[in-house]
Formats: sequence, C-alpha cells, structure tokens
Amino acid sequence: MASSLSSPPRFSVKRREPQLIVPSKPIPHEIKQLSDIDDQQGLRFHFPFVMFYRSHPSMKREDPVKVIKEALGKALVFYYPFAGRIIEGPRSKLLVDCTGEGILFVEADADVTIDQLGDSIKPPCSYIEEFLHDVPGSSGVLGCPLLAVDSVGELALGASTPSLLPVWEREIFNARNPPRVTCVHYEYEQLTHTEASIVMTLREHEKDMAHRSFFFGPSELKSIRKHIPPHLQKCSNFEVLASFLWRSRTIALQLDPNEVVRLSVMINVRGRQGLKVPSGYYGNAFAYPTAISKAGLLCQSPLGYALELVTRLKTQMNEEYIKSAADLMVLKGRPPYTTVWSFLIADVTRLGLGDSDFGWRKAVYGGLIGARPCASYHVSGFKNSYGEEGILVPMLLPLPIMNRFQQELLSNGIEYPRKIAPRL
Repeated sequence: MASSLSSPPRFSVKRREPQLIVPSKPIPHEIKQLSDIDDQQGLRFHFPFVMFYRSHPSMKREDPVKVIKEALGKALVFYYPFAGRIIEGPRSKLLVDCTGEGILFVEADADVTIDQLGDSIKPPCSYIEEFLHDVPGSSGVLGCPLLAVDSVGELALGASTPSLLPVWEREIFNARNPPRVTCVHYEYEQLTHTEASIVMTLREHEKDMAHRSFFFGPSELKSIRKHIPPHLQKCSNFEVLASFLWRSRTIALQLDPNEVVRLSVMINVRGRQGLKVPSGYYGNAFAYPTAISKAGLLCQSPLGYALELVTRLKTQMNEEYIKSAADLMVLKGRPPYTTVWSFLIADVTRLGLGDSDFGWRKAVYGGLIGARPCASYHVSGFKNSYGEEGILVPMLLPLPIMNRFQQELLSNGIEYPRKIAPRL
C-alpha cells in the first residue's frame, strides 16, 4: 500500500495536438436555452476531474484512444448540445448554440504506472498539471468547447443507444412569471470583502496556500460523534462531518467573534417532493441552502450547535426554495455565490464518476481534483491501512490557517497524514 510520505515518482508526458471530436451522425442545429439555475454567475466555470484505470486482460489488444474517441462520437449524437458552444443572449441569459463543432480531445502518453503513482491520485492530485492539459482558448465558458461523459462508457462497451435517454427540459428550473423571491438566500447575499477575508480568494495568494486531504474512517467518525448529544446521533455522516469541518475551519480562521460565517450545503433536488425532475435530466438540479452564525458562537458552542444548523438546511430544500432561487437569479441579475467567510461543502460520494466503464472495469479513482479556498467535498473510494473504507475531504487554506486547522483536527483524534490507498 502506498504511503502519503513516499517519494513522488518522476515521469514525462508527451501530448499530441488537440483535436475536436464531433458527433458520429448528423444532429439538429438549433439554439437551446439553459435554465435559470444553469446559467447563474457562480457556475460559469469548468469543473476539472480525472479518471484513473488499470489495464485489463480483455482490453489488451484495444487502443484506448480509439475506443474512447469512438464512444464520445456516439454519445454526442444523443448529447448533441455538448458538441455546441455557449452563447449569451439578452439580459446575460446563457444559450447553447448546437453547432456540432465538437469537444476537445488531447491524446497523451505518460511513462508511469498506477502503482507508481500510489495515493498521489487522490485529491489534491499531485500531478494535475501533467494529466490535465489547458488548451489555450478553451478555459472560458462562452464560445468554448464543452464536455460529455454521460453514457460514454456503455457506448464504448457496444451499446447502440444509452440505457437512459437524455432529457433537456431546462424550463422546469426557470423563473416563474412573475418571479418572486419567497425564501431567504444567504448564499447570494452580496457582501464586501474585508482586508482579512480577501486572502481566502485572490489568486496572488496561491503560493501561500496549502492543499491537503483528510481521511475520515470508522474510528475518526466515532471520535467526532462522541461530541454529539443523543438526540442528534441519528444524523447522517455527511451532516456530522460537514458540521465538524465548518466549526474546525472557523476556529482555525481566528476571526473576530462578531464576524458572520456561512456554511452552504449543495443539495440535489432530484427525487424531492413536489419537484418532478424527469429521469435522464442532465442539467443542474441543486441548490446551496446556507446556515449562518457569528464566529464566536460557532467556535465556543458544542458541536451539536453547528449540527442543528446543518440539519435544518435539508428541511429548507423543497420545491419552493429552488423556484425562489431561480426567481432571484432573474430579479437580481444572476448574483454570484458569496465567498465572504463562506464554506461550501458537497457530497459527491454518489456521483458515480468512478463507476464509468469503458472496457477497463471501474476506475481506480474517478472524481474532482481538489478543493477551492471556499469549497470542498466528500469523496469515497479510498481505504486506510486497516482496509477500512472512509471519506476523503480535500481542503485548500493559507498555510498558517491550514496548520491551525490540522491541529484542531488532531485535538479531536483526526491524524494527518494517514496511509491511504484507492479501494480497487
């Protein structure tokens, strides 16, 4: 099992020229409107992710590039908007111009094995600059190539159509007529950064930032739950861990006790009462209900205080809340997500990126590449040296704050670094 303390491998990467993968059959040329949840200002960026696979005997004679390119071309017939380009319409409304131009594909060879990489494939991936190539002119949103992953796996395995056909229907998350904000949305409250809070967001501070991942297995979660009162013991591991991380992070920030801090939890609205999201819908279907507290109260109160604030967020998440958020986007000019002393957490353990099978079985790891200064997530697929599966949480903080955060975790029985490895 690879150790977090092992020496990093050295390897080289040879890239071919970027090319565009187009749909393998003719597609409709039309303009499609994104929903008012899709085109909010805070989502106008790319989500980079990686997928690592081991070789498999059944695919020994197959060229991975050929298999994936052909599957992408087939998938783009069904998900043809991904082969188009995003354009901006009246009042900053985003639209997809289904031009069929295709998505970017870059073939590359690296002289390194999965075993040599060890646990460096976990977020934050140590070699992300080598594995993900930022093609000049492709990092924007407007007029840039998009990406398709859904259904590529089963098409690579020989299916002629996806088992679940894609559904557009973005109008289900459009603002009402007339729009009306009926809920409190702390996540979009427009605040001015102070001199102290700005260090958490500006890119010129990146050299001072520390990016580390923390493992929470059965023993770590048991240690945290010791601080929870009996009436909250039924709370999910996600709620418990989100509350613990928010409180620990705020303690590490050493804020003025009267500063207001926020915790936003990304909640998927699929399957919730009153919201008829059709199977196969592949638009954004989530919201960020937000808890607030004075920093001093959060830090000085037992963990149960933060946990009760977090559990209330799930009750807020209903049809009215998501419709109110869509209405706010239209009425307030699509305000960005506030980052002033905010922390956004998401559970991506069920996202399923690691389950995509192109013929090489499940990925050793498939998921996002790391945290942001104001956001993190829970990822599964890793185990400790005892073989116990757990949750990995990447954090990105200025080094002095990270050291205090790590010390706070240590005082609660959470050790760093830990020997961990991919589950597969």
